[in-house]
Amino acid sequence: MILNIRIDHKTADINKIEESTTTMEDIFAKIQKEHQVQEFIQLKTCNRAEIYLVMDEAPLDYQWNGLVVEKDEKALEHVLKLSCGLESMIIGEDQILGQLKDAYKVSVKTGCCGQVLSTVFTKAIHVGQSVRKKTRINQGSVSIGSAAVNLAESVLGNIKCKKVLVIGAGKMGTLVAKALVEKHLQAIVVANRTYDRAVCLAKELGGSAIHFDSLSQAMSNADVVISATGAPHTILTQEKVSEAVPPEHLQTMVMIDIANPRDIEEEVAQLGVKLYNIDDLRGIADKNKKIREAEAKEAEKIITDELELLKKSLRHLEVEPIIAQIRAQAETIRMRETQKAFRKLGDMNGKEKVVDDLTKVVVDRVFLDIIHNLKEAAENNNKDVLNTAKYIFKNKN
Repeated sequence: MILNIRIDHKTADINKIEESTTTMEDIFAKIQKEHQVQEFIQLKTCNRAEIYLVMDEAPLDYQWNGLVVEKDEKALEHVLKLSCGLESMIIGEDQILGQLKDAYKVSVKTGCCGQVLSTVFTKAIHVGQSVRKKTRINQGSVSIGSAAVNLAESVLGNIKCKKVLVIGAGKMGTLVAKALVEKHLQAIVVANRTYDRAVCLAKELGGSAIHFDSLSQAMSNADVVISATGAPHTILTQEKVSEAVPPEHLQTMVMIDIANPRDIEEEVAQLGVKLYNIDDLRGIADKNKKIREAEAKEAEKIITDELELLKKSLRHLEVEPIIAQIRAQAETIRMRETQKAFRKLGDMNGKEKVVDDLTKVVVDRVFLDIIHNLKEAAENNNKDVLNTAKYIFKNKN
């Protein structure tokens, strides 16, 4: 069974997502303790947390607490849609594809990903790339970063003459940076715990970089603050903002928090700051969704076809152990009988390879239809045929 457990922007706000991430980890630990989990991949972004598992068919009578739980075909369909950006808040965004690749690589590196999830994620990544080539689903500015910049503009109007402070120089901060470059701003300052990364991003922006301990000073005269760090806790509290920013400037300041967990304490809004988070990007996301409806339909057609191919590939995996057993037995017999023939034939003047190749071809031809029929039985989920094959080709040693 392939199981997907998730919480995302479609079913929860940022508060619930933050709370549910911990709940999900607790449930995952319980599943690992009570069931045989053969493979798993974890995925976490600014507005979703997901786990994909390959496990036994045991019942899962847990208190899911608002988590979405889907298995097998539904789980497969979801990951294909996810890779294409159809499940994203900003429809068609490219970042999810990179996030899926990263999650897959981590799982492979840690030995948590096996043949099943490798097949699933390889297919998902391929489909995500294919949809972007065959449709215009990702045309234009489609990212959480660009949505954050658009939100700032919707509040302040033209931000060309505004001073913007970007906190975080990771992937999300870079997305913000790319969106800002197009605005020809008066001043952009980048703050990051790793100063060298801040310098690199600032150079791309044509702005300046600061050390993280200079954050308060940079914040004091910023018109817009967009925070996107990977910190596990808030970095801007009500007290810090109050101390750093003059009272008269607080009323005109816009702060946008696109981190998960959040970088900016909710109480900061009590100072008069216009504080926004991931949830506030939904309006921009809805406009983007309407623009891309036609492209999304084209993507859905591709996904439908690719889902069938993926299901076939996974069913073939079920029969691979039987096919491997057949091939191993056949090769053992072939080698033994070929060696007997060599001894009887004596000196063959270097023609041993001809005989060896002949026996290989004979064995392949004998089992060609058998293997084809086994794969077909797997595709049709014909358990009787598969069980019979397991018995017939069972190793008697």
